[in-house]
Amino acid sequence: MKLFASAIPFLVATTLLFTACSSGNEQESTTDTGLKGEVRIDGSSTVYPITEAVAEEYRTEAPDVKVLVGLSGTGGGFKKFSRGETDINDASRPIKDSEVEACNANNIHYIELMVAYDGLSVVANPNNDWLTSITVSELKMIWSPEAQGKIMKWNQIRPEWPNEEIHLFGPGTESGTYDYFTEAIVGEAQSSRGDYTASEDDNVLVQGVSTDKYALGFFGFAYYEENKDKLKIIGVDDEVAENGEGAILPSLETVMNKTYAPLSRPLFIYANSEAVKRAEVAHFVNFYLAEAATLTAEVGFIPMTDAEYMAVKEKFNAFVTEHAATSAE
Repeated sequence: MKLFASAIPFLVATTLLFTACSSGNEQESTTDTGLKGEVRIDGSSTVYPITEAVAEEYRTEAPDVKVLVGLSGTGGGFKKFSRGETDINDASRPIKDSEVEACNANNIHYIELMVAYDGLSVVANPNNDWLTSITVSELKMIWSPEAQGKIMKWNQIRPEWPNEEIHLFGPGTESGTYDYFTEAIVGEAQSSRGDYTASEDDNVLVQGVSTDKYALGFFGFAYYEENKDKLKIIGVDDEVAENGEGAILPSLETVMNKTYAPLSRPLFIYANSEAVKRAEVAHFVNFYLAEAATLTAEVGFIPMTDAEYMAVKEKFNAFVTEHAATSAE
């Protein structure tokens, strides 16, 4: 593969670098890579399908390395990451100031690596025959804190919609998707009505929306793609955007050209600087970045450009070199 081939020199260099810094027990290896140990990952349920796909491929590449992937939400994952309990955190938003402070308090240093794009998707039940598009202001009307106990029925949004209760489904407050949605739609992260069905597991949200005609929910595009036979995707009209073109559906094209606004977003992994001194962690991250373009598309997300992936690889290469040198001093 083109991207993987371009990364081979660095992969070899990194493997040699970390083998030299290890205890030199090459005779114990039973794999082609000579790597053992484990890589501990937690965090975003949105990024989880990408990371799990990479981990699955990596188990073939390095079968003696145990890759453990959890999904406690971006915020829940950063709590573990800041305590040094994980090597990598999946994140559907950038790290918050409070999380940076928690890392600093525990002397946890890290690197942020962008791995893909996502079009956060608004979904309804397939039996919903009145909703095909919704504006950002209407979404705000539904989801703002002031709506709790007041905006309860569909016809309060548009008079021609049914006189039936809206049943809302969305990620919990530990989710980076929740943070992103509330900031983009309501105007303030972590600010929304509380009377909705919340879960850090997007599959629970899919189940809820797919079995309720009057449901409305949101989560990452990959979960819609995986379940599109039982969900209805809703176009979002960013009526105040300069490049507004009416209601837009999330797709590879609309996310990449930023016309799907304001719900297009980058996705990240964060790697611990101490962890990448272990050969298996550094090798796994390099494998992740080399395979991300292909595997991201396979699980329903939007890959970055070749140039963007190359820049991220170079960034990680410099980070590994810097911290390997620090360790040797």
